[in-house]
Amino acid sequence: MPYPARTDREQIVAAAYQLIERHGVEQLALAQLAEALQIKAPSLYRHIPNKAALIQLVNERTIALLNGAYRQALLDAPAEPVERLRAICRAHRGFAHAHPQTYVLAFTTVADKQRPSAELLEGIALPLQRLMATLSGPDLALAALRGALALIHGFVMLELYEQLQREGDLTSAFEASVDAYLHGWQQ
Repeated sequence: MPYPARTDREQIVAAAYQLIERHGVEQLALAQLAEALQIKAPSLYRHIPNKAALIQLVNERTIALLNGAYRQALLDAPAEPVERLRAICRAHRGFAHAHPQTYVLAFTTVADKQRPSAELLEGIALPLQRLMATLSGPDLALAALRGALALIHGFVMLELYEQLQREGDLTSAFEASVDAYLHGWQQ
């Protein structure tokens, strides 16, 4: 087994992220993580103090990756604000479907010591809020942001937990819901 110095915090978090995606957070054991990294379990504690800290770092990685998906969506989107908002909504949904276990973990963790930092969460909220302000005006931008996040996240969570059982194309339903929401905020 390699000496623990060959393993760093980033590698540990990446391996934990993959294990969670594969098996769920309930199945994440530090012994299993150490085995995946080919180190001894006690060596993990040189980089991560405990499992709660590891979960927080995985959650922060999830939010950082979601933020990257937002940035890429904005780079690829036309300049028109409604199209940019649609692109972010699609990117959010696409990310959640590509990373369902870690997405759910990041957005349902209630323990303070496991939550992503406020700064990272603001990183995904502020670009969306600025764009919503172009539709709603600056005074209503926060309310519009909260509604947009509730719509996107709520739809995605219902999809991930297979709660949308009635017939029909869920992508079309998502697009129609986002369009109706954005249309309602246009001045």
